[in-house]
Amino acid sequence: MNNQINSLRSTIGEQIRLRRKELKITQPDLAAIADISVNTLYKIERGQANPTIEVLGKILDVLGLEIIIGVKQLNR
Repeated sequence: MNNQINSLRSTIGEQIRLRRKELKITQPDLAAIADISVNTLYKIERGQANPTIEVLGKILDVLGLEIIIGVKQLNR
């Protein structure tokens, strides 16, 4: 389970970083616009933080991203 959570953190952070760079927004600028600390954003992008839904929502809103949850397929 810990590996899955770490993988999810890394994936979310990577997608945020890629989208931020695509939009040519610096980390300090994104943090300011989303009203979060720069340190928090650094940690999220590196997969080292466990952001709240509120913090994640602020970042995703600024970047025009969304998270879609689906049902996992069972391996039989």
